[in-house]
Amino acid sequence: MTATATAPAARYFVREDEIAGYHPANHTGTLNKRLIGPETVGAKQLEVLVGHIQKGKGALPHAHPGIEQVCYMLEGRAVAEVGGQRQELHPGDSCFFPADAMHTFTVVSDEPVRVLVIYSPPYEELPERVIRP
Repeated sequence: MTATATAPAARYFVREDEIAGYHPANHTGTLNKRLIGPETVGAKQLEVLVGHIQKGKGALPHAHPGIEQVCYMLEGRAVAEVGGQRQELHPGDSCFFPADAMHTFTVVSDEPVRVLVIYSPPYEELPERVIRP
């Protein structure tokens, strides 16, 4: 950088409506928006996204090597499966998928699900960070 050039200002605040959505691999009927991550705020240890998932759709069986995942239900109902356990989740409920644990997530409500998802470290939708059966 030259003496007159300045580094861009750090970004700490993100609005969901300003983030472009993407359709994650190994999911059906899902639109995610990455709110907090390396590319939005420079986060290095975690990633936060909001997922919008249609009725009967969701995550097919998969696992994330070395990455822990938390889902917090905002709207709708879904069934999560991990480690031989199965639970229907409602708004205000959360679930934890340990690193390397095969899991699924399927919408069971008539209305779409809106879910907050946290990964640590960031998943970044990189193919080498997912295992499928």
